[in-house]
Amino acid sequence: MSGYRITRERFADAAVAVVVGAITVLAAVADDRAGPVDWALIAAGSLALAAHRTAPRAVLAITAGCLLAEVFHAGPAATLAIPVVGAVHTASRTGHRGTAAAAAAVFLGGYVAAGSATSDVVTETLLLAGWFLCAVVTGLADRNWQAYLRQTEQRALEAERTREEAALRRAGEERLRIARELHDSLTHSISIVKLQAGVAAHLARKRGEEVPPALSAIQEASGEAMRELRATLEVLRTDEPTGTPALLVERARAAGLAVGLTVTGDERPLTATVDRAMYRIVQEALTNAARHAGPAKVSVQLAYGEDDLTICVEDDGTADPSRAPAPGIGLTGMRERVTALGGTLDAAPREEGGFVVRACLPLGEAGGPVA
Repeated sequence: MSGYRITRERFADAAVAVVVGAITVLAAVADDRAGPVDWALIAAGSLALAAHRTAPRAVLAITAGCLLAEVFHAGPAATLAIPVVGAVHTASRTGHRGTAAAAAAVFLGGYVAAGSATSDVVTETLLLAGWFLCAVVTGLADRNWQAYLRQTEQRALEAERTREEAALRRAGEERLRIARELHDSLTHSISIVKLQAGVAAHLARKRGEEVPPALSAIQEASGEAMRELRATLEVLRTDEPTGTPALLVERARAAGLAVGLTVTGDERPLTATVDRAMYRIVQEALTNAARHAGPAKVSVQLAYGEDDLTICVEDDGTADPSRAPAPGIGLTGMRERVTALGGTLDAAPREEGGFVVRACLPLGEAGGPVA
């Protein structure tokens, strides 16, 4: 997009230079200044305006020099000042107001000298002085306006970043609050159940009685519930990934799932939010494949593009393409993560059988917090 904008600006600058040159040449022809030297000086001074963005002072020097030479060669004419006024304006807009004012003064001095300081020439010079003054002032105003727009844009970006940070902080505080509530309520109750079951089993063994199977089951189930609850609380306390997609694939292989990992493109560090979303998407997709795909082969593909990251997890399991998947908690969570980052997610059975999860995540601005 920036390359297209630069090309468009250069084309516009060239078009303006051609128009200014054409107007000045036609005015010279109307004043019987139609010699080849006149055309060459006017054309050189006018067409130089096309480069005012890259070399404003050089353009000012060339334009003022060529048009002043034309004034001395063919005599004063107010239309010859048009390209010089444009060059003075662009130089002032880029911060060279002193140079612009000096060039205007030199041109006006040469204009008066070339006309032998007659009354008509002095009147035209005063009129041209007003033009040059307006060119310097409007250049300064344009420069200040552009600076104001840049500051406004920076403030808007800073405000957006601050809002995002505040939202993330509130979400983290809410997770901690939920974790504390669960810890204070559920873990206490489950601990009491486990303790009571342990005491009852101990008393039964002390009396020489056989421990009832139901009591053993309660004790075992309460212990398992405590472990699962602790793991859930860890997830609530922190949403950071605990590994990489490669580690997830290794874990899935160790659990008996046939998984392959493919990485294409220019692999590079990701921002924390994109890295976290990638990890959770691969984790949830592999979990669903292990639960529902049966004895299937799973392929994990990470494709790094210029501006986005594509994550594709597909299997050749038993999913029926004629039946839409039920939107469970896992798929809903993945979709919310992707949507929050401005990406897209497709999760559906494949036509040839099996299931595919494909997410496209924008990589965001360079220089963001890297995971």
